[in-house]
Amino acid sequence: MCRVVDLRQAVLAENDANAQELREYLAAQGTVEVNLLSSPGSGKTALLEGLLSRAVAAGTAVAAITADLATENDARRLARAGAPVKQVLTDGLCHLEAGMLRGHLDGWLPRNTRVLFVENVGNLVCPASYDIGETLRIALASVTEGEDKPLKYPTAFGLAHLVVVTKTDIAEAVEFDGPAFHRNVRQVNPGVPVLETSARTGAGVDELLAFILGRADGAPGHRPVLARQYERYAHHRHDGEDAHGAHADSHDHHHGHEHDHNHDHDHPAPSAVRGTAEAP
Repeated sequence: MCRVVDLRQAVLAENDANAQELREYLAAQGTVEVNLLSSPGSGKTALLEGLLSRAVAAGTAVAAITADLATENDARRLARAGAPVKQVLTDGLCHLEAGMLRGHLDGWLPRNTRVLFVENVGNLVCPASYDIGETLRIALASVTEGEDKPLKYPTAFGLAHLVVVTKTDIAEAVEFDGPAFHRNVRQVNPGVPVLETSARTGAGVDELLAFILGRADGAPGHRPVLARQYERYAHHRHDGEDAHGAHADSHDHHHGHEHDHNHDHDHPAPSAVRGTAEAP
């Protein structure tokens, strides 16, 4: 048993080193990476399509990588926004890793991309333990998933820099208890901002893009974003992982624009984003 734990820790340590290298590579290009985590069916792809469309319309250079076990459906859908999009097929792997992601960026990511969105595999367990070089980690949950989602997945929500509630246009119909959700978020990640959105109506999407671009503009340096909180959740790291080698197929889709910029993080939220400390 000890040897298995040692192997798992070695895999994670190698990934952390790759993540830091990737973070430095992106920083040198002026690119902020945003890691989007959620369960399947949370509305993550629809929300990302809205973000890409707004960014492209504003002339902001963005790109997206979307990861799935199979199919290129999400990449085709996201490409409609006009941004560069690439599909990564993980061939059964339940998460992205930093080394894998770097391999798909080389020779593909347009220089001076301001924001790279990474739509991780739909899963709140495995991806939560893997730093993939992101500057900003966003955990999403739809109103249909239940108010206790943050308590069930404390690593995913505990390491997030922003929590996004999706499908709020049907919150009343499904009797979503917003105050209870906010309390549960506070329990695993005190002070993290929470933003409520609806991809269907557009509510909160502009505010979410402003939050992300604010991080892209604001911070002077680049450091591992998970360092402050990560050890607190180390015991939640997924015990079923083995070392694995190369995986994934990839395909390119539509391309967009290029711009210059800077980046980084820590938790300040714009006025449109509700801090959980202020939630009812």
